[in-house]
Amino acid sequence: MLMTTLWVVVAVVVALLVFVAWRVKVGRQRRELMQHCVEPEALHDLLEPERRVMVFDVRQPLDVLAYSEMIPGAKRIAPKEVLMNPGLIPREQDVVIYCTCPGEKTSWEILRQVQVHKYTRLKLLHGGLAAWKAKGYAVERYMDSFRLDSAK
Repeated sequence: MLMTTLWVVVAVVVALLVFVAWRVKVGRQRRELMQHCVEPEALHDLLEPERRVMVFDVRQPLDVLAYSEMIPGAKRIAPKEVLMNPGLIPREQDVVIYCTCPGEKTSWEILRQVQVHKYTRLKLLHGGLAAWKAKGYAVERYMDSFRLDSAK
């Protein structure tokens, strides 16, 4: 009986330690992400009245098909292309990328890839296109053709 109780206590302590370690990791990742984020209001200020930053729409092709609108003046680049060739994003200019993934997953992947190549002037739009639209900022219809290659 005492041994069983001891094992239960050990299991609970181990589970608690795993949970705490996971929360610390998530918190660290969140803080790191926020260092590389720009809020929709800040991006809007960088675009108006004079464009001082390049904007890239890096949404997955199926997301573009479902919501064929984008931030005015943004350039569309498929995430697969950027991941294969980070040079598609200018290194010497301030750049903001956005997607529509939960937690900016696609933008985060691209940020990680370009950081390996020593890019320092790239930011993510916090909340992506949805946050931009939620603030009531303008969008324009995306009319260019593209491939529906959804594989990364």
